[in-house]
Amino acid sequence: MSRGDFPEFLDLPPLSGARGTVRLPGSKSISNRTLLLAALSEGSTDIHDLLDSDDTRRMLEALVALGVKVEGDLASGRLTVHGCGGKFPQRSADLFLGNAGTAIRPLTAVLALSGGSFVLSGVARMHERPIGDLVNALRALGADIACTANEGYPPLRIGAGRISVTAPVRVRGDVSSQFLTSLLLAMPLLAQPVEMVVEGELISRPYVDITLNLMARFGVDVERTDWTRFRLSGQNRYRSPGSIHVEGDASGASYFLAAGVIGGGPVRVEGVGRASIQGDVRFADALESVGGVVTWGKNWIEASGPSEGQRPRAFDLDLNHIPDAAMTLAVLALFADGPCTLRNIASWRVKETDRLAAMANELRKVGATVEEGADQLVVTPPGRLRSGVIETYDDHRMAMCLALATLGGVPLRILDPGCVAKTFPDFFQRLSAVTQQAEVPVIAIDGPAASGKGTVARLVADALGFRYLDSGALYRAMGLAALRKGVNLDDEAAVMGVGEACSIAMEDHRLLLDGEDVTGEIRDERVSRAASAVATLPRVRALLMWHQRSFRALPGLVAEGRDMGRVVFPEAVLKVYLTASAEERARRRHKQLIEKGMHASLASLLQEIADRDSRDSTRPVAPMMQSGDSLVLDSSGLSPEEVRDRILGWFRSRTCH
Repeated sequence: MSRGDFPEFLDLPPLSGARGTVRLPGSKSISNRTLLLAALSEGSTDIHDLLDSDDTRRMLEALVALGVKVEGDLASGRLTVHGCGGKFPQRSADLFLGNAGTAIRPLTAVLALSGGSFVLSGVARMHERPIGDLVNALRALGADIACTANEGYPPLRIGAGRISVTAPVRVRGDVSSQFLTSLLLAMPLLAQPVEMVVEGELISRPYVDITLNLMARFGVDVERTDWTRFRLSGQNRYRSPGSIHVEGDASGASYFLAAGVIGGGPVRVEGVGRASIQGDVRFADALESVGGVVTWGKNWIEASGPSEGQRPRAFDLDLNHIPDAAMTLAVLALFADGPCTLRNIASWRVKETDRLAAMANELRKVGATVEEGADQLVVTPPGRLRSGVIETYDDHRMAMCLALATLGGVPLRILDPGCVAKTFPDFFQRLSAVTQQAEVPVIAIDGPAASGKGTVARLVADALGFRYLDSGALYRAMGLAALRKGVNLDDEAAVMGVGEACSIAMEDHRLLLDGEDVTGEIRDERVSRAASAVATLPRVRALLMWHQRSFRALPGLVAEGRDMGRVVFPEAVLKVYLTASAEERARRRHKQLIEKGMHASLASLLQEIADRDSRDSTRPVAPMMQSGDSLVLDSSGLSPEEVRDRILGWFRSRTCH
C-alpha cells in the first residue's frame, strides 16, 4: 500500500477496548541497515521479512541506481541482493531519498569514501534535518562534501576526496545516533585500523547496538569501550551471511502494546520478543512501570491493562534509550491518573518533524494540558478527552501515536494518513483488527425555533452524564475562528484551513475554541453574520458535519439543533421532535427577554416566530422537517423538567432490557 492509495483524511471511530494479535512488519532500522550491508558485502544475501515502506524503497532505489543487482519483489518481503564488495559499479548518481534519515545519512558516509561523484537530496523536511556533525567528521578525513543550500543540511554534493586516517575520527553523539551509525557502517571500506571517539553523551544507544549487531552478522566486529570509543582492526571486510531475517518493528509494536494497556487487552505482538536486538522492546518495561501487565516469549510480547477500574499510573521517566517508542508514552499519558513527565527527548526535535512541538500541539487538541521544555514534555491528562482534527506533520509516528486517543471513546480525524506508508503502510487496518468500536447512544432533539431544545437537551445530558451538543454553536465558533484569523469569509480554502487547525469542544455547557471559553462571544451579532457566511460553503459544511458527529463519544450524546435526527445522527437511539404552539413559544421568548431587562413586544415576537417557521421549512438547504421515526413532544403547558422526564422515560424504555 503506497502513500497515493490513502485518502486526504481518515475518520477514526471511538473505541472501547483492545484485544487480539498483530504480526509486525519488519523493522525500518534493521531493513535499511541490512540492505546497505548486503550491497557492500562480498557474495549474495537472501533477505527475508524485509519492510515494504517508503523509507526502504528510497534505500533500494538508491542502491539500484548505484549499480547493485537486486532480485525479488519488495512487496513480498524477500529480496536477494548481490553484493559489490564495497565498490559500487556506478561512480556517479543523483539520489533522491525522500525523508529517510536511515538512508541519506549512512549513504553519505559510504559514498564519501567511495571516490565518485554523487548528489543526495530529499523532501523539504529532509533539507531541514541536520547532518553537519556527520559531514564535519567526514571532511576531517579528507572527504569532499558540499552542502549546496544551507551549511550543515542536505542537499549534498559529494566528490572524490583524498581520504587519510591519521587520528581518531571524532563525531558528536548528542544530536543523533545515526551519525555514529553511518560512520561505523562506512569505516570497513577503508581496510585499515580506525578508532572513533564520541564527543558528548551518545543518545539512542540501542540503535547503535543494532548497527554493531548487524555488522557482526556481516563479518565485521567492532571493539567498544563504554559508549565513547569504537575500534575496527582493519582486517575485516563485509561478507554475506547467506540468509538473514529482519525482525518485526519494535517501535511499531509500541502502539499495539500500549493499546493493550489502555484498552484492557491482552494484545500480543509477534515478530519481537526476548531475542530481539532492538532497544525499543524496552518500551515494555515502561508499560510495566505504569501498571501494565506484560509477558514475554522468544518472538512475542503481550500486554494488558491494570486491574479493572484502575488507570495507568502517572510517570516521570528518562526516555533517551527509546526515543521513537517514547512518543507512544506521550499519548498513553492521556489515560494516566496524574501528570506525566517525559525527559531527555531532545532528539525529537530533529526527526521527521519537531516532534516535541508537534506532540504538544496535538495533545492539547484532545484536552491535555502540556508543558513543553527544551528536552521534555509534562502531560496532564484531561478529565475527559475531546475529539479533534489531528495534524500529522508528514510524520508517520504522529499519526500512529495519536490514533490511540480513540481508545478514550472519542472519534478523531487524522489528516494525511498516508504518512504511515513511511514505515507501516497497513497500520490502520491492523489497529482496527485488534480494537472494538464503542457503541455510543445518541439522543437527537430537533424542532422549531424557541421550542426549548437547548434547555431541555442540557437537562437530559446532565441527568444521564452524557455529552451535550449545541449544533448551532459550532457554526458560530467556526465563524468566530475565521474572523479572528482575518480570512475572507468567501474563501472556502482559507476558512477550511482555519477549521482544520482549530479545536472546538463543549464542556459543562461552555463552548471552547482552542481551549478558550467563547460561550458569550459567539452570541455577538458580528459572529452570527460570519456563521451564516461560512455555512454557505459546501466543504465547510461538510467539515462542520464531521465536527457535529465527532461529539458522539462515550458515555453518550444529547444533540440538539437542525436536522439532528434526520441527517446528522440518523442512527440515534431516540429522536425527539420538540414543538409548541407559536403563541407558547412567543410567550417563552418574551419572558426570557423581560428577565434580561430587555424591551420586547409579544405581538412582534409572535410575528418573528411565524416568519422564522416559514423560512426554516422552505429553505433550499436542509429545510426543517420532522424525521419519520422521531417522537413528537408538544411542550406547551409543560415545564422543562417535565419535558426532560418524558424524554428520559422514552430513552430508558429503549435501552433497558
